Amino acid sequence: MATRVQVILDEEEKELFRRRAELAGLSLSAWLRKAAREKLAFEERNPGIKTAEELRAFFSACDARERGKEPDWEEHLSVIEDSIRGGGPNT
Repeated sequence: MATRVQVILDEEEKELFRRRAELAGLSLSAWLRKAAREKLAFEERNPGIKTAEELRAFFSACDARERGKEPDWEEHLSVIEDSIRGGGPNT
């Protein structure tokens, strides 16, 4: 059984959402439902870090995935300067 839910939007926001829905070939209601489902799916895949232990595990996983070491700041500056010198006339 479907249930009606009222959502309060200001006119500008409603028009922005309506245009996006139209571009997607959806009604405003269908577009909002789809956006809500996508948000829930994203949050389920990416629950976030809530504890210090989860943060340590995150950085351990990053360290295990990365190869080599981060260049020092002088090396970063050198790459940036080389890019500026080698770039086009508007860079």
